[in-house]
Formats: sequence, structure tokens, C-alpha cells
Amino acid sequence: MTDPDQTDDRKYRAPALEKGLDVLELLSAQGEAMTPSQMSATLGRSVSELFRMIQVLEFRGYIEQSSDGYRLTNRLFTLGMTQAPIKSLVDVAMPAMRDLASSTMQSCHLVVPSGDQIVVIARIESPGDLGYSVRIGYRRSILDATSGLMFYARANERARNHLHESLVALFGESAVADFSARAHAMTQGAHVERDSDFVKGVTDLVAPIIGSDGIIATLITPFIEQAHLVCTKAEAATLLVHAASVISDQMSAVSQA
Repeated sequence: MTDPDQTDDRKYRAPALEKGLDVLELLSAQGEAMTPSQMSATLGRSVSELFRMIQVLEFRGYIEQSSDGYRLTNRLFTLGMTQAPIKSLVDVAMPAMRDLASSTMQSCHLVVPSGDQIVVIARIESPGDLGYSVRIGYRRSILDATSGLMFYARANERARNHLHESLVALFGESAVADFSARAHAMTQGAHVERDSDFVKGVTDLVAPIIGSDGIIATLITPFIEQAHLVCTKAEAATLLVHAASVISDQMSAVSQA
């Protein structure tokens, strides 16, 4: 977010625009609804300064009011999804994701990194009667997400160093050092397997999708233990890794075309 007292060498300034961007970036970083007074205290701006920005952003559909304050809508996410690299990834991934869901009778979703967070950009519901899925546009800190372990450990050196610095600035050196150790320890195989910290009986199975310059996304099956399984967790993990490999190969072909 922009420091209102910061001086720099920019030739042009647009204070009103910067206030609006500050609001969007704050709500994205917080990941939860905030009241105007909470935004004011966090940004170091008066409520009256932010009032018009909030009203315009709400009118244009970028934020919406809830019982707890204002929160981001999916409008920015929708705009980002129209960009060629993301659109190509989703187009390539969907057939493999449908096959995976059909073979495992479990849901799956596709995740990409977004700054210090992960964001779900596509999903396939379980074909069966019971399933667990995450809404498109869902965000979570890389530090807390199973996919974050993959994104950190499988990133190229430049991307990992940049991510490391960002995470340290937000969470401190000790927390990131612990995360880094877990990431490198848990990602030695073809996939990561970790119990969900949201739902008991669900295990996150995560496989990397690799591009020409390192990891570009992860494919996830939130595996639900059921009385009558079509395939075991180990079999689902094998199918997941295969689907991620198919997507990786097809994305490489797209980039070389």
C-alpha cells in the first residue's frame, strides 16, 4: 500500500486513484471484511478521505458490503482471468481435471500464486453424491496453504528469493524459516499429502504443474474418506500426479507454439 507521506521521483501523481488502490490492496491482504474505520486506522487516512473511494468501488462492483464491513468481490479476479496466460492454463487444465474427477470420484481444483497468496482459478465438482470443493477466487496465504509448500520449494531461485523476502516482511524471519524447512522436506516426492486444517477426514493431495521457468500452478484433490471408495488415497495421488504431468506437457507445447 502507498505511504501517504512517501516521496518519490514519479512525474505524475493521482492521489484519489492511489487511495482507491490502497483500499483494494488492503482488503486483498486482510482476506476478510473491514469497516471504514478499520481501513482508516490501518492506512493512516481519515474516514472522510476514504469515504468517496469506498462508495465508488462499491458502485463499480469491486467491493461489496457485508455484515462485518466491506470485502472484495470477484470482479478483479474475473478481469485477471481474461489474461492470456491464465486463460490458456485453465483451457488446457479443464479436460485433465474432468478426467481426474471422473476417475477418482473426488473434486479437484487448480491453484496459482498471487503475490504472497494462492488463488483458486478453476474447479471440478465430484461426480458422486458427496464432495468437497473450494470456490473459485478463494485466496489464502502461501504460508498457510499446502500448495504454498510446492510454490516455495519448486520455484526458480529468483522467484523463491522474491517470495522469501515478501513473506519475511509480513510474517518475520522465524516463521518463514520454519515454513521453508517444511516446504523442502515435504516436496521431495511427486506430490504433497497433508491433512486438511479445515475439514476432518479430508486430505489435501497436491501436485505441481511445471512450466518452462519452474512451477506455474498446483492441482489439488481434497480426498474424502468414504465408506465405498472408487479408488484409494494412494491411487488418487497417482492419478493426480499423472493429470498434473499431462497439463504440464500441454502447457509446454502451448508456450513453444
